[in-house]
Amino acid sequence: MTTFLNIFWLGTKELRSFLRDYTLLGLVIYSFSFAIIAQSQSSTQEVVNASVGIVDEDHSQLSGHIARAFLPPYFQTPEPVQERDIVPLMNAGRYTFILDIPPYFERDVLAGRRPALQLNVDATAMIQAGLGATYATQIISTEIERFITQTDTVPAPLINLVVRIAFNPNAQTAWFNSVMGILNSITMLAIVLAGAAVVREREHGTMDHLLVMPVTPFEIAMSKIWANSLVILIATGLSCYFVVRGVLQVPIAGSIPLFLFGSALYLYFTTAIGIYLGTVARSMPQLGLLFLLVFLPLMLLSGSNTPLESMPDWLAKIMRFSPAAHFVSFSQAILYRGAGFEVVWRDFVFVAFAGAVFLVLAMLRFRRMVAAVQ
Repeated sequence: MTTFLNIFWLGTKELRSFLRDYTLLGLVIYSFSFAIIAQSQSSTQEVVNASVGIVDEDHSQLSGHIARAFLPPYFQTPEPVQERDIVPLMNAGRYTFILDIPPYFERDVLAGRRPALQLNVDATAMIQAGLGATYATQIISTEIERFITQTDTVPAPLINLVVRIAFNPNAQTAWFNSVMGILNSITMLAIVLAGAAVVREREHGTMDHLLVMPVTPFEIAMSKIWANSLVILIATGLSCYFVVRGVLQVPIAGSIPLFLFGSALYLYFTTAIGIYLGTVARSMPQLGLLFLLVFLPLMLLSGSNTPLESMPDWLAKIMRFSPAAHFVSFSQAILYRGAGFEVVWRDFVFVAFAGAVFLVLAMLRFRRMVAAVQ
């Protein structure tokens, strides 16, 4: 009972220290509010306002129909371009697409000669280029078919393909980026806050004060873990309810309390990493450098940006042993697909086991640091 009381009161000391550290407090508030909004709305994977130039060497009724078929919000209003300016304009990045309609194009279409159109694509804008080229091809094909048949009714294809998009019917990037932003913030702040708590004790000289008290290194480390985990869980819950659901209007299909429970298990892993890095770093700048070496590969390869299946096979097999990959997996299952505990319990068990292993390693390192200080 004494151990639990010591951990509790030391944790309250950590909370008071955190509330007085306005830099870290501001970082937490920003990471779970404005950063989530900016991440969800500033980048998009859909084709939006793609710039289009058209070289109309035919000046026919058909070429005019094709030019007028490129409409917002997918494309900007096409601008006329000279054939000699295609290469300079593409090199300058002025247009994402330039369509070259050759002379006598309408005549050749009506004669059944299957003339060629040239669509120049700036693939440095990768998302726009890939999807936009497909959209442009469909637009051109539809307009040519309408012109030939002289009707707005396009013949039905031989095969009726029915596409049903589950969990994000309009394929909005904001629905994905907002939740992934929360997951990234959880990992980032758990490592930073736990590591900063250890470094702050050393820089302020309060570690010596703790060591003369009747407390053990285990109690000191666990107090930092539960206090910083509590801060992150509160910020995560508020962000899910008020930022994602409220401001961004992103529907969350599953149980937020279940997600928070899984996040609490994951925080044992990330805060243990923070404690370990805090024992290695001698100052906050050193902690920042070590954080970058750990956080970037941990999240970039966790499946939050691209699925594990799209990675090289050997790398995907390695990352399946990463708690971050399982954290992303059960978070997406709960928040996007409405999965219950019976679906994600295996991920929970793996994350809890990995967190316990890293927690033991962090405790051993923390004990050695305390022994060196004494």
